[in-house]
Amino acid sequence: MTDGAFTYNGGRVEPGEHADIRYSISETYLGDPVRIPVSIVNGEHEGPTVFLSAASHGDELNGIEVVREVAYEWDHTNLHGTLVCMPVLNVPGFATQQRYLPVYDRDLNRSFPGKAGSTSAKRMADEIFRNFVAPCDVGLDFHTSTRGRTNMLHVRADMGNEGTPRLARAFGSNVVIDSEGASGTLRREATAAGVPTITVEMGEAHRFQRRFIDRALDGVASVFAEYAVYPTEAVHRPGWRTIVTAEEKTWLRSDVGGLVEMHYDSGDLVEAGDTVCSISSPFKTDVVDVDAPFTGLLVGKLENPLVYPGNPLIHLVELDDPTRRAYEREQSGTMPERPS
Repeated sequence: MTDGAFTYNGGRVEPGEHADIRYSISETYLGDPVRIPVSIVNGEHEGPTVFLSAASHGDELNGIEVVREVAYEWDHTNLHGTLVCMPVLNVPGFATQQRYLPVYDRDLNRSFPGKAGSTSAKRMADEIFRNFVAPCDVGLDFHTSTRGRTNMLHVRADMGNEGTPRLARAFGSNVVIDSEGASGTLRREATAAGVPTITVEMGEAHRFQRRFIDRALDGVASVFAEYAVYPTEAVHRPGWRTIVTAEEKTWLRSDVGGLVEMHYDSGDLVEAGDTVCSISSPFKTDVVDVDAPFTGLLVGKLENPLVYPGNPLIHLVELDDPTRRAYEREQSGTMPERPS
């Protein structure tokens, strides 16, 4: 909670102020600064400090627009607390439209919390984490699938952490994948440092997809309502929700090389034994069908139809019977009214 100024190395943002800064986290070969854009909106009223971040992978663009719209298009007159908006964490990757840090060939989202005096990536991560993540109370980190794949909108969160389930549920996604997260990810390291953080996965790389952006903005508004950042707003309650553990999800992978014909889309329900995709040779003579091992929801799928053996095809999460029935009612438009 904060009722005063937000401070970072070299700056201070008082209550009632909005500051747009370009914060230096590294240097180029020519000694020019590598700077990330940060917008800090400090409300006039006391409340939590929330960070919103995107593009730690430089080609993941949907989250950039989410963070920008929150910072610049929302009315913050009644803001209770402080927003730390970081639309582009991996500026070198963003500038070259690469996932990783170019030249260094390191994953910024495996380098947190960072370390002064260490590798280039860890020095960058340290500057970001120390100044703009550690001072916060909760965080939302936006991602897309890697290129050649797509994800339905879902949340990834460590549901075993004391403060994270409230945040994950408040976002209001239908699917929450329960995992600690890989070492060095912003989500895992921020949560370990006492700043409960969720990852929001949505869509594919290299593009703005309005349907995902709008849905994510609804999730942000719901989180702000839950934490009284905007006390007059309403928390979004999805018609159905599943919280999935590692044992209840799988990536289906190709056993052959070829061209893929996908039979389902992200967000579709598939039955155990359904053929989710088919892989064929260039002559369409040898066809291998890939069947669902269990009844579940297709959370992610291949977009690029060319595969080698071992390439991922489908990310499938298991649904129990009550959740499946709720999903089917929603799809048919017969969901019962939820209590207010």
